[in-house]
Amino acid sequence: MFLHNLTDQTNEAKFPIALFDSGVGGLSVLKELGKNLPNENVLYFADTLRIPYGSRKPEEIVRFNKEILQFLTSLGTKMVIMACGTSSAIAYPIVKDLYKIPIISLIEPGAKFAVAVTKNKKVGLIATSATVNSGAYERAIKKIDKDVKIFSNACPLFVPLIEGGFIETEETKNVAKEYLLPLIKEGIDTLILGCTHYPHLIKVLREITGVKVKFVNPAEEAVLQAKNILADKKILNPQKSNLSNYQFFVSGSKNKFYEIGSKFANLDPKNIKKVRILKSGKIEIED
Repeated sequence: MFLHNLTDQTNEAKFPIALFDSGVGGLSVLKELGKNLPNENVLYFADTLRIPYGSRKPEEIVRFNKEILQFLTSLGTKMVIMACGTSSAIAYPIVKDLYKIPIISLIEPGAKFAVAVTKNKKVGLIATSATVNSGAYERAIKKIDKDVKIFSNACPLFVPLIEGGFIETEETKNVAKEYLLPLIKEGIDTLILGCTHYPHLIKVLREITGVKVKFVNPAEEAVLQAKNILADKKILNPQKSNLSNYQFFVSGSKNKFYEIGSKFANLDPKNIKKVRILKSGKIEIED
């Protein structure tokens, strides 16, 4: 494993970018990272022990985020991308200035792109209950264009279905119709996938919306923002990375994360490590 001393700036370009999510959702962000920043080393934290985040109280989500950020920054990261829509909506405003490294949210990049692509100014949002109730996307969009109308729908069953491996089952398709049809009836021409798990359902969602609705995956824009920041700071990694430089930390079952995650990413079980979360909130590597 690559551990770094953040006081040593000579190798900062080689420091990893850290991502975290409640489960396999953030692998959709990792996919974008691999396409746009293929040279980077990566740390990925999956808090599967405490999934789902979307139904939890805001104070719990903030506490979990602080614990994870403390762990990831202690390993010597040069940037953290919140690969979790719920964390971006709830915790980002509170934790974004607590650390010396850049922390990237999904909300602002996603909102900006949605405003840019909508033609009729009717934007749909599907996300967790916590994200929808936070109003984070609405505020971000209205800040850019007050004339855009946002139609939101919480989708609490999507994350459990995806984490259970039920990607293209009839049950998942029926649930998706229930969530999407009210938004389609409103005449939306743009749909924000407000949870990083949802791109894993892209085929199912597209069958329901048809090709006329533009999908906005905030991960794509967030990774481009990350790339620009690293370039400005002159800490892009010039050396080609590989799968062995992707390290995964899981608070729940390693085997289950590998089983489900392998559907969405090229995972090496040797690079998945179990962590334990102490009562104090400190996170320790078990193996």
